[in-house]
Amino acid sequence: MTEPQDVEHIGFFLVPEFSMLSFAAAVEPLRMANRIRDESLYCWHLFSRDDQPVPASNGMPFAPTRRFEDTDGIGTMIVVAGIGADMVKDEGLNRWLRQLSRKQITLGSTSTGSLLLARAGVLRQHSCTIHWENQESLQEEFPDLRVTGELYEMDDRIITCSGGLAGLDMMLQLIALKHGEALANAVAEQCIHPSIRPAHDSQRMAIQTRLNIHHPRLIRAIEVMRSHLEELLSCHQVADRVGLSSRQLERLFKQQLGTSPASFYLELRLEKARHLLLQSSLSTLQVGMACGFASSSYFSRCYQQKYGCSPRQERQAKRQPRS
Repeated sequence: MTEPQDVEHIGFFLVPEFSMLSFAAAVEPLRMANRIRDESLYCWHLFSRDDQPVPASNGMPFAPTRRFEDTDGIGTMIVVAGIGADMVKDEGLNRWLRQLSRKQITLGSTSTGSLLLARAGVLRQHSCTIHWENQESLQEEFPDLRVTGELYEMDDRIITCSGGLAGLDMMLQLIALKHGEALANAVAEQCIHPSIRPAHDSQRMAIQTRLNIHHPRLIRAIEVMRSHLEELLSCHQVADRVGLSSRQLERLFKQQLGTSPASFYLELRLEKARHLLLQSSLSTLQVGMACGFASSSYFSRCYQQKYGCSPRQERQAKRQPRS
């Protein structure tokens, strides 16, 4: 296999408990592109903060192939993260990422890696995306950041993806931009990935698929609720926005979902609260307020009934070191 002079060197900075799926989805298309072309279009290098092996979220360790400070020749550095990225508060890492940005190195991320780019201050004035579970917590911590729900975002020298298989679509797009759509399609075919998804495809299953519902006004009512988790609407207001009476809305939820609109609305708020508790550094009081709970005692009581522990206990359990 020949190595052309314009071979692209891509670094992957591995954060402890990074997502194996996100990493494989980002690196394997590069290997396949090299094999299909029978030349080294891409070289990839692994980095860790202390130059020691890094465990993935499934426990498998990955050894770095370069020292942390050895970034010569790197054109793109992708932060690969996953569970627990919000616990990483490392000013040395922040300085390193800012230094790479000043060197005109493209910075990227998979899954929760966008949070670390944001904390380094390199996402200002750029659009970015993150895994759907972490979108609200990232927006809460950085309210001025342009966070989208896209599968991936490419904004100048910043490339971010939402994780999982979205990394495959992002890398295929990068391959297409540099080496043509024919090669990108050939790589996609090797991956048994019938079509390269555009960035604006939804990260999550459609509501009707996830909940197995098809009534258009019920779907709309749930969308209205999801868009008003902090500034709550009354069930009467929700019903009015979808063109139903309160009684009709109650009957629709009972028939289709076996619950009341108020109970379903509360479930959505508690689900968001759990995401924020596990994925952000917001205080429990701030989390409650962000999910429409004006009373901390009511928030705690509802959370206890739903998850079997208080918000404070959930947060404390998260911070305990794993065996």
